[in-house]
Amino acid sequence: MNSINRRSVLLAGLGVAGAGALAACSSGSGSGTTLVNPSGSAVAAVDKKRKATGRQQKLTLTAAPAMIDLGGGVMPKTWAFEGRTPAKEVRLSVGDTLVAELSNQLPNKTPTSIHWHGIALRNDMDGVPPATQTAVRAGSTFTYRFVADAPGTYFFHPHVGVQLDRGLYAPLIVEDPKESLDYDDEWVVLLDDWVDGVTGTPDEVFAELKHGMGGMSMGDVSSTTSSGMEGHDMGDMGDMDGMDMGDSPSASSSGGMSMKFMLMGAESDLLGGDAGDVKYPHHLINGRVAADPDVYSGKPGKKVRLRIINAGGDTAYRVALAGHKLTITHTDGFPVQHQEVDALLVGMGERYDVLVTLSDGVFPLVALAEGKNANGLALVRTGSGSRPSASVRPKELEGMIMTSSQLRAADDVRLKSAKTDVTHRIRLTGGMMTYNWAINGTPFDMKNPEANPITIQEGRRVRLDFVNDSDMWHPMHLHGHTFQLGASGPRKDTAIVLPKKKLSVFFDADNPGQWMLHCHNAYHGEAGMMANVAYQA
Repeated sequence: MNSINRRSVLLAGLGVAGAGALAACSSGSGSGTTLVNPSGSAVAAVDKKRKATGRQQKLTLTAAPAMIDLGGGVMPKTWAFEGRTPAKEVRLSVGDTLVAELSNQLPNKTPTSIHWHGIALRNDMDGVPPATQTAVRAGSTFTYRFVADAPGTYFFHPHVGVQLDRGLYAPLIVEDPKESLDYDDEWVVLLDDWVDGVTGTPDEVFAELKHGMGGMSMGDVSSTTSSGMEGHDMGDMGDMDGMDMGDSPSASSSGGMSMKFMLMGAESDLLGGDAGDVKYPHHLINGRVAADPDVYSGKPGKKVRLRIINAGGDTAYRVALAGHKLTITHTDGFPVQHQEVDALLVGMGERYDVLVTLSDGVFPLVALAEGKNANGLALVRTGSGSRPSASVRPKELEGMIMTSSQLRAADDVRLKSAKTDVTHRIRLTGGMMTYNWAINGTPFDMKNPEANPITIQEGRRVRLDFVNDSDMWHPMHLHGHTFQLGASGPRKDTAIVLPKKKLSVFFDADNPGQWMLHCHNAYHGEAGMMANVAYQA
């Protein structure tokens, strides 16, 4: 197998699964190729082979406006399932069928969907309008029905616009009855960056970002306040040091737009430079702000499995538990050879499972917003002790952080050695100047998802060469499949691709349909950094 540029992948791939596609006939317009229909016979044939227990778990998810309590007196108006964020965890056993009715009660005739991130399911249940289904109109319902045949840590969220950055998400845990890990308890740790109903909405954030930095007011040019603009690719903007970027939502006298949401100067060595685009007022763990954290209560000496999920829109988190080592056991649902670390880097859409043996006392679990000088906080309490400050920085955050190049797939999930049948070069293009994020220079057209497909054939071994031509990192997520990093790296559905680097991944084309491949930065994906990996009929 071809080697991989190991520096190009941090920790383990980001895992986000988007959903949706046209249920109409699939001609692959512009490509001259007939594509597999998301509800067609090829999809049904593979679905019939999935090992099912016959058990069903039924639930209703009502998406509606809600005022939620994030703790510390923070009570924003947002959109949520059943009036809470995160929504109630969904837990199945391998082979169970989930029957989930989505009821859309969102305002202003807003359509929505649910994408079951990381699950290799039948294509027409993936939740990606208009590619895999018609969007669920306001006032109507849609029932998702699929077999969850792979154990692991997953989550679900909408795949319409930038709804990912609202409150419509929850963990989805698929348990393995034959679980070989030995532990006493579990704790799901859900990370999120929060703006909605506090400083604005995700739609307002995206409206500002779409202007790009070329459309932004630079404020008073005579100001000597450093803007930290080295954190963004400025293109041909020249030397902007010393400019006050302002923080007002109003339009400037020069006709430009002042920056209320765009973040400047977010720098991270781990991420190869610019860490993110968006200023978030809060970073949450399990739906709680750092000033009023979620608390896990346990007993000293007990071994706990943490299932860590990054549901954020624009933030990678560096995660550590003060006074403890973390043993990585899984990433994106798939087992790896165990590795002990001090901290993890978790990109948007990525998941990690770790084991930790609890000490005696009160310990902060910190999710440092990488490059943003902010953090989420939760507490582990096994004994007496005072509560740490909301901005605590455990020394473990600066300790050993594992990169994905140092992780290895467990023997039983490593891809069998095989000749690569087709290689696709996936160039990640665009920049902050005009916010023109794209794949291979062509922004994805949601109105015509079959326009420029990346075509593959069932039964083939596929290689994707991610080539990041931009000055920013991208967590690239493939729906409906997991890929492997190199010949023996971890199995992932989301992988970080660093700026100006290349990453090669491999997967077997064993799940026919039309599948989104996109950056799991909610704003990059919506701007156009998305493509349709489509099976030929």
